Amino acid sequence: MSKESSVVLGMLAGTAIGATLGVLFAPDKGSKTRERILDEALNAKDKALEEAEYLKDKVLHTIPKKEETLEEEIDRVVSDMSMKGDEAISALEKKLKDLKAKNKKFQKA
Repeated sequence: MSKESSVVLGMLAGTAIGATLGVLFAPDKGSKTRERILDEALNAKDKALEEAEYLKDKVLHTIPKKEETLEEEIDRVVSDMSMKGDEAISALEKKLKDLKAKNKKFQKA
């Protein structure tokens, strides 16, 4: 993976994590918070896919001789980013489940 794609991946991951933490610590109703977390996760995934497509187009136009090999590599990166987005959503859903359980305990107390 090139330095540029690693940097983009890092920036996207940082953005997604930062947005998620911001939403988690925002004073809002639980249902609204969960909705915002899901929206942010889906937006981050979409943005990651858009960035991957941008990188794919940029690389394909820059180095036409290795188009087939580069396209395969970029498709792999896009696939990896998609999986990472899915993993982020799963992690957020798990965190939401934990938060719901904690919220139930607080409401009973």
